[in-house]
Amino acid sequence: MTSVETQGFVSMTDEAQLRWMAMGDATRRPPVVMLHGGPGLPDYLGDVAAMVADLAPVYRYDQRGTGRSPWRGRHSLTRHVDDLAELLDAWDVSKAVLIGHSYGTNLASRFCLAHSDRVAAMLLMCGPFVGDWRSGDQAERDRRMSAAQQERLRALKELPDRTEEQEVELLTLAWFTDHADPERGWHWAAQGARRRRPVNWTVNGELGREGRADPLDAHLAELRACLPARTELLGGADDPRPVSALESLALRLDLPLTRIEGAGHEPWLEQPDAVRAHLRRFVQGAMGA
Repeated sequence: MTSVETQGFVSMTDEAQLRWMAMGDATRRPPVVMLHGGPGLPDYLGDVAAMVADLAPVYRYDQRGTGRSPWRGRHSLTRHVDDLAELLDAWDVSKAVLIGHSYGTNLASRFCLAHSDRVAAMLLMCGPFVGDWRSGDQAERDRRMSAAQQERLRALKELPDRTEEQEVELLTLAWFTDHADPERGWHWAAQGARRRRPVNWTVNGELGREGRADPLDAHLAELRACLPARTELLGGADDPRPVSALESLALRLDLPLTRIEGAGHEPWLEQPDAVRAHLRRFVQGAMGA
């Protein structure tokens, strides 16, 4: 049975309005909260939420400055952590199962550092990436692109202003290498380039700079000490971001890591059955605990 989605808005203490969406029976506890990536993208995890919404209520939201959560002030990692805490309060949720994807894994980890008592379980999907992973990521993306595609992407990035079609082209070129299958990857990237819009490059830049100045790497010992008992890592074996970085993180945090073969950075697209089975096992375990 398909779960009906509800949605609404919550006012933050600084008067920002965040739009949220929910599926499933909201009376069941603990609920799942899914944290999308970016930063600077609107939520895109609706299909992933539907995989487990019959097991637990699933909340999602557009992070401030994205989608239908407009915000023109300054962005900080602390403020984004506070947003999640205020949303949980508004939903009358004392503890939640966090499932983060990409940048959402960084947000989930930083939330856990600040509010470990509010995290019932945590699944970190395709992140967080720590250490020197960027050079390996860029080398693999270059390998997956032609010289002409690389040159075109550089040219588009350098434009001071881009038309709608140029923005779509830039995002398609930037995202198609996220996938194991280049042909299907191009289709998914082109689709995402039109749907996951607009990209808030200001959010991306401000949070990216803060993250590099205060990397999660520096907090791993503290994070390990406060993680909930049920915490796992999940990654696509063919993500251009090196899976070795996740393997290293799993060792440092003493966490199980599941690699989804034949999948890249959005494994639910390429291997939906494997991802669905893993998510359902994880959520059932978290609900039982």
